[in-house]
Amino acid sequence: MFQRHNNRPPELKSARELGLMRESGKLVARALKICRDMAKPGVKTIEIDRVVEAFYLKHQAIPLFKGYPGKVPFPSVTCMSINEQVVHGIPGERALKDGDLLKVDTACRLNGWCADRAITIPVGTVRPERLRLLKIGTEVLQMAIDELPRRKWWSEVASRMQKHAEEAGFSVVTNYVGHGIGRVMHENPQVPNYVSRDTRKHDFRLEPGLVLAIEPMVNMGTAEVVTTRDHWTVVTRDGLASVHIEHTLAITADGIVNITSDEGAFDDEPTAV
Repeated sequence: MFQRHNNRPPELKSARELGLMRESGKLVARALKICRDMAKPGVKTIEIDRVVEAFYLKHQAIPLFKGYPGKVPFPSVTCMSINEQVVHGIPGERALKDGDLLKVDTACRLNGWCADRAITIPVGTVRPERLRLLKIGTEVLQMAIDELPRRKWWSEVASRMQKHAEEAGFSVVTNYVGHGIGRVMHENPQVPNYVSRDTRKHDFRLEPGLVLAIEPMVNMGTAEVVTTRDHWTVVTRDGLASVHIEHTLAITADGIVNITSDEGAFDDEPTAV
């Protein structure tokens, strides 16, 4: 999720490389299932993060967030952002409460290849307006998945994502964008979830082999965000809730491959007796 890109052109992946990325994506999907299962009222976010870190260690995967450079290195293997926190929340002693929206973002590298995904988890009984925000945010990402094979340029997809969110009465965060991904977490191109004069200057063609981490952030109120004094946690300026949803997606000649899909990610897990 963190923003850092080089100036190299997008690197197109082979079918073999996509297969290796999928193995990393399965681990990310399983890590996020751990988060869903643990996200109950009273549970501290640091407790969830520690279990995810142990999971990556067990599977010899490298967590990509911990130690990520900034004014202070990011201290955790997950970003956990609650309610008005949009992204980059640091897990800590804060306990989840009934009605919270918990955003969890995590990424890992396995056998040299990366995958990145984020989910928004409703904790306990959540107010209808927040559930509607989550529904629209989910639809915005699904719209991108559906539109990728139909369009030639990313701006065509992004404009539809933005329109769907805004027609529902919400706003799309413009300070942060998605990214290409492969051997490293952040590759070109940058992948905005909106369209502006500036983003059109950096538009890119959709072609087989391109792998994108697409991650809309949709706010209940204003799109404006600020960073808190911990140098990482991003919050909405008006204090209203936000959702963040992400998948790593590959474009192929046969359609879209969801690198971080839940489908098939749990097939090798032991069955409970």
